[in-house]
Amino acid sequence: MGRNLQTTERLRPVDLARGHGLSTQAVRNYEEAGILPAAERTAHGYRTYTPLHARALRAFLALVPGHGHRTATAIMRAVNEAATEEALRLVDESHAQLLDDRRTLQAVERALRDLEPAEAATPTAGMFIGTLARQLGLRPATLRTWEHAGLVRPSRDPRTGYRVYDEADVRDARLTHQLRRGGYLLEQIAPLITQVRAAGGTEPLEAALRDWHGRLSARGRAMLTGAAELEAYLRARG
Repeated sequence: MGRNLQTTERLRPVDLARGHGLSTQAVRNYEEAGILPAAERTAHGYRTYTPLHARALRAFLALVPGHGHRTATAIMRAVNEAATEEALRLVDESHAQLLDDRRTLQAVERALRDLEPAEAATPTAGMFIGTLARQLGLRPATLRTWEHAGLVRPSRDPRTGYRVYDEADVRDARLTHQLRRGGYLLEQIAPLITQVRAAGGTEPLEAALRDWHGRLSARGRAMLTGAAELEAYLRARG
């Protein structure tokens, strides 16, 4: 089947480009990147493509929404280099990342259920920046960046001047960490943290979580579409 797709029809770069809403330069770039198999050349040096190249391009474009451009490129390179196991491993890694993101979302939802009004948090003997950074798996510089963005508001030890994070600060830091893992920018997180502090106002955070659910579902479905096109390409290659 793969041989038939390669030999029954010849396509110009412009044919391949127009069929997928691309420029001819983009098609050439995809070939040079290994996303498409190498094209044959005419006696005058012009590229000629086949339906197999069109199928490869469809597979790549279908993989991008679910896996991202970099991973989709790596998958197609592996397939075109006859390293199918490597391609499948990359697909598996993307699915594992999606599963991890779903678990992160569940953790955020659990955190939301456990949120209390800011005034309910009683300042106690707090946590220093190094300890909190280690617990979250971050660098202290990241916590300082979050402080500058208003996401955490540690007090200062009156004797040493060190930052001290009380229970509310730790909660805000954990919630920021979880939302950052979910792909949210600091400027998107700031109003959510502010609302959480405002005595139980959680509607913006709940709306963000609904949006997050939608984006994860869209990625999952995009991965299914990409898998179908990739399988069709693998079959076409024979």
